[in-house]
Amino acid sequence: MTIQHLPGSMTALRVLLAVAEHGTASAAAAAVNLTQSAVSKHLRGLEETLGISLFARSSRGLIPTEAGQIYVKHVRRALAELEAGSAQISALKASPWSVRLHVLPIIGDRWLVPRFSRFAELHPEIDVQFTTFVTADTAEAADGVFRFGEGQWPGHRGYYLFGRDVALVGAPSFVARLGGIETADDVRRYTVLDHFQTPLRWSEFAEAHGLDDFMPVHTTRFGFYSLVIRAAISGQGLALVPRRLVQEELETGRLVNPAGLGFKSRNAYWFTTPEDRAPRPGLEAFRKWLLEEVQAS
Repeated sequence: MTIQHLPGSMTALRVLLAVAEHGTASAAAAAVNLTQSAVSKHLRGLEETLGISLFARSSRGLIPTEAGQIYVKHVRRALAELEAGSAQISALKASPWSVRLHVLPIIGDRWLVPRFSRFAELHPEIDVQFTTFVTADTAEAADGVFRFGEGQWPGHRGYYLFGRDVALVGAPSFVARLGGIETADDVRRYTVLDHFQTPLRWSEFAEAHGLDDFMPVHTTRFGFYSLVIRAAISGQGLALVPRRLVQEELETGRLVNPAGLGFKSRNAYWFTTPEDRAPRPGLEAFRKWLLEEVQAS
């Protein structure tokens, strides 16, 4: 492997990205906490190492040349990989009694957080950190990830929680408004609520009940599943919801499950842990409590 074209420091790479983003040496200097002359020096050093100009000067400031655009793209990718690697290493060095979790907002809001005080009382020695933004990179850095799907994620062990039992739900007054629902075919007369990304589609409901050309009178779509449930409770339409997530509303009568309609879904909620990482005591305690809580509820 040749290293003749590699930069002399990480600072030079940070300078490169700052100049590309801000367009001037002065703005880049402020962004990376260096002087303007230091920024210019690092930039000249990179260009000398590579043997080509990375930026062209214009009335608008510093504009990446074709070579500059190529180099910026690869540097940005390389630094992202280094950051991801550093995050994984930090996870390895973490205390055996700390647990970092990525939680789907709907699971955190409607199921996990209301019960979490029980775990905290049982294990005050365990430091649990919750995050909700999950990407391929951040999921790798977590000790445990709550997911929705069919249960297969390469490189991860999956533990089934709940969600296959999907119920048709709506506010009692809304269901009664058009004469009630006795069969799945009656659903066509109602507004239905949908989520852009969840696999719990109305087509799956129609297939489960043998409905051809199923077309509700109107569909309202939301970007968050919590809003689908909230809209159902407030009488804006019918929703398909894993029964466990609206158990309290069904018991109190804020929602009803007309004619017991629903279906068994292939998709559900799971808790996953990386296969290539030995579980620490804190994570094992949380996983054990989590599965016991699911069983008890």
